Amino acid sequence: MADTTGNTTENEAQQPPRPRKASWKHIGPGIVVAATGVGAGDLVATLIAGSNFGYTLLWAAIIGCLVKISLAEAAGRWHLSTGRTLFDGWASLGRWTTWFFAVYVVVWGFVYGAAAMSSSALPLQALFPDVMDLKWWGIACGLVGLVFVWFNKYAVFEKVMTVLVGVMFVVTVYLAIRVTPNLLDAFAGLLPVLPDEKDSVLNTLGLIGGVGGTITLAAYGYWVNAKGWTDTGWMKVMRLDNRVAYATTGIFVIAMLFVGAEMLHSANVAIASGDKGLIQLGDILEAEYGAATAKFFLVGFFATSFTSLIGVWHGVSLMFADFVARLSGTRQAKGEEVASGERERSWPFRAYLLWLTFPPMILLFEGQPFRLIIIYGVLGAAFLPFLAGTLIWLLNSSRTPREWRNGPVSNAMLAIAGLLFLVLCVKQIWDQPWGEFF
Repeated sequence: MADTTGNTTENEAQQPPRPRKASWKHIGPGIVVAATGVGAGDLVATLIAGSNFGYTLLWAAIIGCLVKISLAEAAGRWHLSTGRTLFDGWASLGRWTTWFFAVYVVVWGFVYGAAAMSSSALPLQALFPDVMDLKWWGIACGLVGLVFVWFNKYAVFEKVMTVLVGVMFVVTVYLAIRVTPNLLDAFAGLLPVLPDEKDSVLNTLGLIGGVGGTITLAAYGYWVNAKGWTDTGWMKVMRLDNRVAYATTGIFVIAMLFVGAEMLHSANVAIASGDKGLIQLGDILEAEYGAATAKFFLVGFFATSFTSLIGVWHGVSLMFADFVARLSGTRQAKGEEVASGERERSWPFRAYLLWLTFPPMILLFEGQPFRLIIIYGVLGAAFLPFLAGTLIWLLNSSRTPREWRNGPVSNAMLAIAGLLFLVLCVKQIWDQPWGEFF
């Protein structure tokens, strides 16, 4: 008879985790990553693509979602198959990954904090124009995000994100239906055709890579662990959850492309890039469909921006807490520690929350410093090639159990993602005004 420890036999202890059935009731981290990854800037980029090219680049938006599925799935698969966190995997590749992440997370967090607060403030100021100035709305949004994430664990955070995603979904789908899309032209847009315009290749690659693609792709594995999924028994559930995430993202993108193609392209109307383009769209909607539709849109705009804010406040703070734990001497950072909620109560998690909230408020008053914005742009562009490249490395090595290593399809998708983001990274670096930097 086999020896026993407590009520578990030795043979039972060696058995792999029992696979859970991929059920819709488990969906959660995917909704969080979809909500966080799609910000106001992404919606504007899609609107502009629709206004410039009509339905021609619909196929590119869909391919972009497939690329993000492969990246998020790979991050989740690493967490579940190894029981280790992604930063722990990066640390095993050499100290250069630690240095890159350290510089990135400090600079990126400082500039992103201001951008997220401003983005959330814009629709509130448009809805309540006589209450207070834009910067004070931004500060209020940052403080609400801080308090919410500081005092709530993942379960509450996920529920609130799900409600806000529901608002985003209803608003974007309503607008897409309201503008009465030309379905024949939309189906024609599924054919991979490039617009007959200058720089059409780079514009197409930008649309593929830009929507829903940020550090939140790396945070997905941490949210998987925070949900309580820590072993390979959850692999099927994670994969379904991930597909739901980017199906949701795809719906947002397609809906806004429809709006851009019908309202802007057909009328030859241009809008500004960045978050202010959505304010312009609100004015156009009010003129076309009335004040009620415009206000409904602004509510959706706020939900889009605020989910990105609290998603980063939570997810990147989890990553930073893991980073500090690994630096402080932890031999291996385990997914169980994230699942226990220990990371959300730690001082590094809360210190990074404060970093995202208070120092960026300076930029709301002073404007964004020129050199810092250039560094921010370069680091941001470099992160996704870094993520794709390191995932290929980790998931094809002995660091990952053989059963869960990359197959040909995963390697191909990650390689395509890495090449795509590398091209966009080089373009971003090339476009920076380096002559004015020095």
